[in-house]
Amino acid sequence: MNAPALPVSRKTFDEVMVPNYAPNEIVPVRGEGSRMWDQNGREYLDFACGIAVTGLGHCHPKLVAALTEQANKLWHLSNVMTNEPALRLAKRLTELSFASKVFFANSGSEANEAAFKLARKHASSRHGSAKHEIISFFNAFHGRTLFAVSVGGQEKYTQGFEPLPGGITHLPFNDVAALTKAVSSRTCAVVIEPVQGEGGVMPATPEFLKAARELCTRHDCLLILDEVQTGNGRCGTYFAYEQYGVTPDILTTAKGLGGGIPVAAMLTTDAVATSLAFGTHGSTYGGNPLATAVALAAVNEIALPETMANVKARGEQMREGILAIARRYGVFDGVRGMGLLLGAPMSASWKGRAKDVVNAGLRHGVWCLVAGADVVRLVPSLVIGEADVEEGLRRLDAACAELAGASRAANA
Repeated sequence: MNAPALPVSRKTFDEVMVPNYAPNEIVPVRGEGSRMWDQNGREYLDFACGIAVTGLGHCHPKLVAALTEQANKLWHLSNVMTNEPALRLAKRLTELSFASKVFFANSGSEANEAAFKLARKHASSRHGSAKHEIISFFNAFHGRTLFAVSVGGQEKYTQGFEPLPGGITHLPFNDVAALTKAVSSRTCAVVIEPVQGEGGVMPATPEFLKAARELCTRHDCLLILDEVQTGNGRCGTYFAYEQYGVTPDILTTAKGLGGGIPVAAMLTTDAVATSLAFGTHGSTYGGNPLATAVALAAVNEIALPETMANVKARGEQMREGILAIARRYGVFDGVRGMGLLLGAPMSASWKGRAKDVVNAGLRHGVWCLVAGADVVRLVPSLVIGEADVEEGLRRLDAACAELAGASRAANA
């Protein structure tokens, strides 16, 4: 006989959880498609997708079927043995990308950790230890491990964790001249997000990515593209790099890869992969059969032409809706991003108030995100319907109307 479930609430979080998060007061208990419901039965439209993770919405039937089928077969082996779902997923990812080799992990941080280690190992084995510099960019975000936050270009994530790993140089994003000056014989890798997600939903310019590719080739260093957030259909092609005409040496991806199951991947070429020889890196859970079975179902659904067509159509619909809200209330200063990874920067008079928009949105039944204090981020399901986008925008409009009204009243 099963024990009864213990009653829990948002208050329970403060009692039992480490206080490194500050979750909203609502506690969701169920989701279906692009909607979810909290403990009180209230419904919300999901424009956040667990930070761009549930790319096929909540409880997608094909993912539920894959999970259920594999759960009745085999959950875990470790990498002492390989397994069929992991091999099938790796093969599918190589079919969809430039890569010929795959390493599986559990999170974007872990995938990036593997990429950074591989870059240094590759350079060391070919040129010696002096070629170890990693070039990254201000406002970048590459994860929360010590190495990943050090490579990321946001000081707020490294304060108090010093001393940090060395050999990392940060440059202004999209600055071709600064990058050209910095890359040298000491550089082992240049690491770029095609769209800086946590850094404000800021796309790389084509000129910047092409310059990075050319410089890496010239100086025999590796171009790493962090597609943890931009990959898996989020930007309108399976990987965002496809839209730039630039091919990386290493690519990392996670978030939408498993549709909500923790799984990540580092993709690379045969020539680079040889540097990560037996025993040089590993993961106990990485590539476990349960996660990779669900991820394969997600990848196959995302890669469908109709899914990519929906990303582009709904992305345009959301852009138009956000611009209309901006015109009505003056809260936003336009919209930027790619596909269904969109950012609405706050206007000059609303700087620092992105979180206020998110909170007001929840009051009106739509869940959005921030990308820093000055940008509202919208990352709905890749298969969200036109009617749900329209309704979500209506609720966001109501939230902005509430804020604008309160602002006028306060200044009257």
